[in-house]
Amino acid sequence: MVIYFQLNEIKKMKNKLFIVSTPIGNYDDITLRAIEVLRSVDFIICEEYKIARRLLSHYKIEKELIALNEHNENDVVNEILLEIAKGKTSALISDHGTPLFSDPGHLLVDVCISQKIEIIPVPGANSLLPALTGSGFDFEKFYYYGWLSPKKDIRRKQLLDLKRIKEVIVLMDTPYRLKTLLTDVVKIFGKNIQVSLAYQLTMKNEKYCRGTASSVLKIAEEKNLKGEFVLILNNKRL
Repeated sequence: MVIYFQLNEIKKMKNKLFIVSTPIGNYDDITLRAIEVLRSVDFIICEEYKIARRLLSHYKIEKELIALNEHNENDVVNEILLEIAKGKTSALISDHGTPLFSDPGHLLVDVCISQKIEIIPVPGANSLLPALTGSGFDFEKFYYYGWLSPKKDIRRKQLLDLKRIKEVIVLMDTPYRLKTLLTDVVKIFGKNIQVSLAYQLTMKNEKYCRGTASSVLKIAEEKNLKGEFVLILNNKRL
């Protein structure tokens, strides 16, 4: 059982954890506030050192880094809390986009809240809203499912369950499963369901492929698309 460090005098200290959104591809998409926060905090919590150092180097920021990812979150929470207990401020970033959005850090935030540490989100880039706004669908209401299972049988069962939800549905997966996912969507939802594929958002080769699932699958196969993506299904019309 993990026992977390208790901050006995937390109210006397200026402890803060900023949750800072960073670009998903285009470095120009960072906010002025995010840059100022990253420059001002005492240390930065990141997923991977290499990606974080590249990002910070671009903005000419040098900071102490602590890696927190899906493999070590239980182990480093105490270390981070001890640093905050010294009166330090910190910022949590993910490899790309908005932290905690299909990314690690939930345990850290939960523990910080329980210890009365002030949590300050700094909004910015993410893949969800650009994918929706560029889809052409009416997304006043939508259902965000996120990442599907990598296992074929479980993934298809998840899609069967989603078929009953008559809304715009947002799906995500790894680049190398794009064509597999589209194939499963055709199989479960039918070839004529309208979809929007937001591909490599904010990057030089960004594109939106809109149409039936079968037509978008054909494009993905012909162009051998392998990149970050968000897939949106318009299940409202079925």
